[in-house]
Amino acid sequence: MQIVQAGSHQLMALEMEPDSLRQVASEAGFSCEVEDAERAVTLVLSAPERETPLLLFDASDPANTGWFSRCQFYVDGRTGAVLQTPFTVANRLESGGRPSPRSLRVQIRKELPAHFRLPGHQPVSERVVYTVLFNFLQSLLEIGVGICGKGSVTPLAGRIETAGSKP
Repeated sequence: MQIVQAGSHQLMALEMEPDSLRQVASEAGFSCEVEDAERAVTLVLSAPERETPLLLFDASDPANTGWFSRCQFYVDGRTGAVLQTPFTVANRLESGGRPSPRSLRVQIRKELPAHFRLPGHQPVSERVVYTVLFNFLQSLLEIGVGICGKGSVTPLAGRIETAGSKP
């Protein structure tokens, strides 16, 4: 990790290793493709052997109250940002245009404000980001991740609205 000065702003520059990211995803139970870019790393994750959808659900639906109370991670439905992390999620689409129930894209920002803190006010380091990523991926498989608000990210589990259903 490096501290970079950009005008009056200080940024932390994370140096995420693609092989380490693949290993974290594999240990969590996902197959993973890594796309490394200058300012972010994108993980294309899938759990094809999984029989049920990933536990990404609509946190506002009263039917999901049990999941909501156990969540460690929440996604801003409008932007896809995973709150208090450098992650952003996006649905992957199947050939018919529907969200794939066992696959997601997760982008990890490599540049963060110097004051950025992870859950529990932990200072940022690559090692801590790998740990938070593992916990996030495990939550998608076992605990649940809540989507707060409607927008660009579609729920994969729980009661899912389909075309023609009433909001």
